[in-house]
Amino acid sequence: MRVAAIDCGTNSIRLLIADIVDDDEGARHLLDVTRQMRIVRLGQGVDATGMLAPEALERTFAALDEYAALIGAHGAQAVRFVATSATRDAGNRQAFMDGVQARLGVAPEVIEGSEEAELSFAGAVSVRPPADDEDILVVDLGGGSTEFVVGNAAGVRGAVSIDMGCVRYSERFLTDDPPTPAQIEAAEAEANRQIDSVLDALPIQDVDRVVGVAGTITTVTAHVLDLHSYQPEAIDGTELPIGVVEAAASEFLAFSRQRRAQLPYMHPGRVDVIAAGSLIYRTILLRVAQATGNRVRTAVASEHDILDGIALGLARP
Repeated sequence: MRVAAIDCGTNSIRLLIADIVDDDEGARHLLDVTRQMRIVRLGQGVDATGMLAPEALERTFAALDEYAALIGAHGAQAVRFVATSATRDAGNRQAFMDGVQARLGVAPEVIEGSEEAELSFAGAVSVRPPADDEDILVVDLGGGSTEFVVGNAAGVRGAVSIDMGCVRYSERFLTDDPPTPAQIEAAEAEANRQIDSVLDALPIQDVDRVVGVAGTITTVTAHVLDLHSYQPEAIDGTELPIGVVEAAASEFLAFSRQRRAQLPYMHPGRVDVIAAGSLIYRTILLRVAQATGNRVRTAVASEHDILDGIALGLARP
C-alpha cells in the first residue's frame, strides 16, 4: 500500500511517500518513495501573539501545493496530514485548516501532545525496536514543543509534551547574536524547570537508551561528525557521548549567525534556531544522565520519527 504522510510542525513541514510492506514475520516496514522537507516557520510569532502570521501561512501553503503535486504524481492511496504545536496554540487555526483541506482534499488533524508523542515513539523504534528487557526514552525536539516518550517492547509506558522548542526559545530567550551569557542562563533555567515536570511524570530513572529525533538533534550530530553536507545515512543511528553533545551545543551557542550559516550541513531555516535547540537537547541529556545515576551516558540520533509513525498508522488492518 502506498501512503503519504505530512507532519506540519512549528518550524518545518515534511512529506513522506512510502510503500508499506510486511516482512516474513508479519512486521510492517516502510519503503521510502520520497522524503521532502521545507522550512516554513509556521510558528513565527505564535508564542508572543497566539496567532499564525499571514506570511507564515503563505509559505506553508506554497509548500503544500508542491506536496499535493508529488502525492498525485506518485499515486498515494491514503493521505494523512498531522499538525502539532504551533497550530494547537493558534487562535486563527481555522484559516490554516481550510487551506490544507482545499489543497490536499483531506482534513488536517491537529493532534494533542500525547498522540504526537506516541507517533514519534512508533516512528523512532520502527527500524530498531526495543529489546525485551529495554526501556527507551524517545526525545522529539521540535520548534514549539518537545515530546518525551518512555516505552519498551510492549509499547508506550508514558508520554509528556511540553512547550519547549527551538523556535519558542529562540524568540523568547536567545535574541542576541550570539546569545549573551545572561540569555543562555535564563533559557537553561526555564528548560530545567520544565524538565522537572517530565521527571515527575515519567519513569526516566528506568531508561536504558535515549533516542533523539528531529532536525535539531540530527544537525547537532552532523556537527559532531563534521560532515561536508547533510547526509541522513551517516547521521541515522549515530550514538554520541552526552559530553560530546554538550560540547557541540556550546559551540553553536558561541557561533555567530554568520558562522552557523557557513556550516555545510546546516539547513538555512535552522541557522537562527539551532543554538536554542542544542541548548535544550544538552539540558535534557544532562538531566537524563543524572536521573539514571549516569547509567545512560550516550544518546542515539534517528532519522525516523513522527513522520514514519504517521505513515505506518495508515496501513490497512
